[in-house]
Amino acid sequence: MASMNTRTIGSFRAVVLAAGLLAVALPMMLGAQTPKLLDLGSKACIPCKMMAPILEELTKEYAGRLQVEFIDVWIKENAAKGKEYGIKAIPTQIFFAADGKELWRHEGFLSKEDILAKWKELGYDLGAAAAPTIERWAPAAKDTRSKDQICTLSDADIDPQTAVVVQTDKGDVRLRDLHTYFILYSCLTEDRTDLEARVSVTDHATGNMVAARAATYLQGVDEATGRPWIQAFADRAAATAAMQRSGGSLIAWGALLANELSHRCGFCDRAVYPQDAAEVLIEGVQSWGCCAHCAMGVAARTGKDIEVRQPDALTGEMITVKTLGGSVASVEPKTAVAWFGKTKKPDGTWVSAGCFHQGFFTTPENLRKWLETRPFETGEMITIQQSLADKMKLTPQQIQKACKIGECAPK
Repeated sequence: MASMNTRTIGSFRAVVLAAGLLAVALPMMLGAQTPKLLDLGSKACIPCKMMAPILEELTKEYAGRLQVEFIDVWIKENAAKGKEYGIKAIPTQIFFAADGKELWRHEGFLSKEDILAKWKELGYDLGAAAAPTIERWAPAAKDTRSKDQICTLSDADIDPQTAVVVQTDKGDVRLRDLHTYFILYSCLTEDRTDLEARVSVTDHATGNMVAARAATYLQGVDEATGRPWIQAFADRAAATAAMQRSGGSLIAWGALLANELSHRCGFCDRAVYPQDAAEVLIEGVQSWGCCAHCAMGVAARTGKDIEVRQPDALTGEMITVKTLGGSVASVEPKTAVAWFGKTKKPDGTWVSAGCFHQGFFTTPENLRKWLETRPFETGEMITIQQSLADKMKLTPQQIQKACKIGECAPK
């Protein structure tokens, strides 16, 4: 914990952190004003709509350090404000010093990064944004599962009736089901020529392992969700009997592979089931995101405006995000937030925990409830604007490598 200093200033007694915060506390205690960002626009114009989430983030993240105000000059009661401030185009952002003096103005959309950079250029270092309100940097419970019970790719529990095993020189890779195997297959960068010869699947009838190429497969669709299901059988007669009981169709390995790879993430090319994925519209053309964050990455990969439809990971309520020019234009509901799942590397740095650990939520409270059901998750809450900004910073080379796996080997 940082040490504390106590100072007396006139009739004020200030207790501040020794790490340089006295300079920040003094102006506030003495009644000095903070700098102000005034945005004059309209709730109807597109660039103005793009500014709205940025203004909201600045308001929350720099509370007490920056005043943020929006005036809709297109509504009758504010019409005079446009003339008062000499507005020629909207949106217009005006930067005011703490004493009210105008320092700079800009017409058109202005990104959050550019706003903060301009304040610094003008002599106002606003410091770091307020820390996320929800974060977890250590699991809430000890993971007592054995390694054989944990899916190498998703960290989910492995159902013994659907397990898939891939043999490697470094040991067995255990996966929760065949769909997870095809996800792994779709994002491998190594030569996959002989990969199938090293894959074993679980016989649905006996629970024994059988070579993937030797098995007979039954594929069907869940009537309630529309999500495909796959069962493997060592004996074709057993597969036929299961088909007669449960429906579905017998399918060869090659056809199954083609089906599983027919839908891909528009950002990283991973195989997806549309029922599990975020829907992405690229100027009206349908695509998918294997997770909420990869869905936002489609804007970075294509350089086009997108619309993302992602269900709340807890409730299933739909969250819709629209982008324009590489920034978030709108989010519905406005209270929606993102979870950035992270994992700690041996060297102490934190990196993305992967697509299975990400999500959007309609409210921070839903995120809290979701975390209560997932005690092993670590990471932090971020804004959806930040989710997009993180992807927009990537180079084409980084995008090409996104979500790829260098070799099929256990963790």
